Amino acid sequence: MSQQIVINSLSFAREGRSLEGELPLSGLERLQDVLADVSGTVRYSLQGRVSRQGKPQLLLDVEGLAPVVCQRCLGLYAYPLSIASTLELIADEAEISQEELEDDSRDFLVAQKEMDVAALIEDEIILALPSAPRHEECELPGSSERGTKVSPFAALSALKDKET
Repeated sequence: MSQQIVINSLSFAREGRSLEGELPLSGLERLQDVLADVSGTVRYSLQGRVSRQGKPQLLLDVEGLAPVVCQRCLGLYAYPLSIASTLELIADEAEISQEELEDDSRDFLVAQKEMDVAALIEDEIILALPSAPRHEECELPGSSERGTKVSPFAALSALKDKET
C-alpha cells in the first residue's frame, strides 16, 4: 500500500474523532485485478461515535469512480462509488448473536488497536462493486458492424416461403 493510516478503532470511536482524505486507486492492491485502470483517487471520511445504546461505531463514507470493464460491451465503465457504512465495533466475533447477524441494517467490525484505514476502505469498495458491472445502456461488441438486426428465425421463414 502506498499510504498507511493506522488508528486505534475503539479510542477513535469513543473520542468522536474524524479523519478524511483521498486514497490513490493504485495503492489499493487487492483492487488491481478488478479495475480496468488504477489512475485516480477515492475520497473518504471516517467519523467515530458512540451510539445511543452506548456501542462504539465508525461511520465511513467513500466517494469516487471505479474504472471497470462493462460486461456487456467490454468498454470502460466509470462505476460511481457512493458508500455510506455504519460499522459497530465489537470485541470479538463470539459477541454477536445469531439474531444480530441476520439483521441487515447493521454491520459489525472487530475492534483493533492498529486498524489500517486504507484496508478498511478497500474492503468496503470490494463489497460495493457489482460482480458483473454494466452500463445502463450499451450495445454488444460488434453489433454496430452488423447493421440491421437479423432475426434467428428469418432463415426458417425463408425456407417455409420456398415450400409453398
